[in-house]
Amino acid sequence: MLRWIIFIVIYILIDLYAFQALKTVTKNPWIQWVYAIVSVAVLLVFIYQLNYGVSTRTMTPDRMYVFGLFLAIFIPKLLLIIFMFGEDIMRLFVGLFSKMGIAGNNEGFYIPSRRKFISAIALGIAAIPFTSLLYGMYKGKYNYKVLKYTLEFDDLPEAFDGYRISQISDIHSGSFDNVKKVQYAVDLVNEQASDVILFTGDLVNNSTEEMHDWKEIFASLKAKDGVYSVLGNHDYGDYVQWNSETAKNQNLDNLKTLQQEMGWDLLLNEHRFIEKDGQRIALVGVENWGAGGFKKAGDLNRAIRGVAQEDFKILMSHDPSHWQAQVKEDDRNFQLTLSGHTHGMQFGIEIPGWFKWSPVKYRYENWAGIYEEFGRYINVNRGFGYIGYPGRVGIWPEITVIQLKKRLHKA
Repeated sequence: MLRWIIFIVIYILIDLYAFQALKTVTKNPWIQWVYAIVSVAVLLVFIYQLNYGVSTRTMTPDRMYVFGLFLAIFIPKLLLIIFMFGEDIMRLFVGLFSKMGIAGNNEGFYIPSRRKFISAIALGIAAIPFTSLLYGMYKGKYNYKVLKYTLEFDDLPEAFDGYRISQISDIHSGSFDNVKKVQYAVDLVNEQASDVILFTGDLVNNSTEEMHDWKEIFASLKAKDGVYSVLGNHDYGDYVQWNSETAKNQNLDNLKTLQQEMGWDLLLNEHRFIEKDGQRIALVGVENWGAGGFKKAGDLNRAIRGVAQEDFKILMSHDPSHWQAQVKEDDRNFQLTLSGHTHGMQFGIEIPGWFKWSPVKYRYENWAGIYEEFGRYINVNRGFGYIGYPGRVGIWPEITVIQLKKRLHKA
């Protein structure tokens, strides 16, 4: 209760301060009343949803929309108060100068009123995140992109020259609210006609139940060499309360069974060999291993038991921090690692082939796309779904297609 009181007080203070910009630009009482009513309504619905709206074991689209609307209303106000505070500092200095007679004003301490054009500029800039966040919820979350890469390796078996991998990650099925859009994306994966499809974790937000309505759609994913998957941090049900540890464990068992029923081969700290023309590559899958407090169930040693040093290895590991901490310098040489987890924060700026930025880069060194160190690669998929904020802005949902090539050496 104390935390909510503090939150409400801070929200109201920010709201009142940001309101000064609107009041400076317009004196229309109807506009001002709309501002006040919307602010109060969003706050009340937000508090209700987080405390009473849904079961503690679910994160519904409705709940996320409330959170998304809260962000769309609240973040622009933070931008407004930055402008307002900056202008107030200048007004204070003008008042101090007038008090000392520096400004040539003998009327004593005098603070000028806020300038209308500064408030108008502030409102215009605040409108950018407001409209962007609304667009992200309306359309951005299903704005699927197919990103294609070609990676060359010295030690790739010749039989696998040109081998194609489709990677998807972070489905978060409990967030979906549009069957046609999801079906379109699954069809888009199949249209790539890759040799194998690899899913790198977070099938659900918390509960296996979330996947029941989407099971048939994702069971339609097909590839010549099969569909393989690993677990992500959300798949364990660690972020919600359960009636008992038995119920939580049963949820995980149900998730494993569900993937089997969909025709997916779930790798739990184990590997499979894919063979072609008498040659093979090793597909290695570990459970979630993440730095910074995330579950560390991944066991690389167990997963690779029986894999030869000279085997070409593709590692599926949900959290890219695993690659930094344990994989990239491993003497057993994991040529390619596939991860997800970051979602690219679902927000950022990206100009393909030139520039990409998201606040998540300050948390994860590898957060989106292909990275190479020590002659080894990792691809961090930006995610198929979304969670929390029900949208995407600038960092779009991704289907990755990677073609493996045998590096040719000139004589």
